[in-house]
This record gives sequence, structure tokens and C-alpha cells, in this order.
Amino acid sequence: MTDEKWQDIKWLVKDKFGIDVDDTQDLPEDEGPGIIEIIEFHGPLGKMRLTRTTKPLILEKKVLGSRRIGSDSSVQYKYSDTEKTYKFTVYRWDDTANDWVEMEKERGEMIF
Repeated sequence: MTDEKWQDIKWLVKDKFGIDVDDTQDLPEDEGPGIIEIIEFHGPLGKMRLTRTTKPLILEKKVLGSRRIGSDSSVQYKYSDTEKTYKFTVYRWDDTANDWVEMEKERGEMIF
């Protein structure tokens, strides 16, 4: 998802429903470098959340370690300085589970 499409979605949600939360966070260290943008609003299916995760493209993955018993192994990643990857996810608030539930989406089908 390009930056322009993300901005279009934000404006569409803001115009139709209003935005309750608009936040940007760093990803946890175990997930690597990157940011996650979060939008929460009350939509046609109740309380909803849209997230866009932006990470640098992984160019190389190298596993380091030995075959000796008890030795540690680690993974080193080489990231691109210019290219990014994006992930768009839609969540719906579930009152019974008291948690966000990821919504299944068909290709080409949007709820708003």
C-alpha cells in the first residue's frame, strides 16, 4: 500500500466516521525496525481499527551458529535503505473476547 493510498483511506474514514485514535508506534525490537500506524473509529460493524505496518525490505538473511551441542544460533538481516514493505490489516473489536479480532477480507472487497 502506497503512502497516497493510506492517506486516501485516512481521509475517507475521517469524512465518513470520524477518527477516535490516530497513533504511530515503533515496532517491538523482536520484529525488527519499522513503524505501525493505527487508526481507530466507530464504523458500520462497531469499533474498528486499521493498521499499516511499514518495514524496510529484507535483502539478505544469514543464520549464524555451530553444530555443537549447547551452542547458540542467531539470525542477521540486511535491510534495504530505500525500499519498504507495507502490511494493511483491519480489526474489529469483539466484546465477548474483550480484544481486537482480525477481519478476513476478500480480494477487492472493502467495507467502506
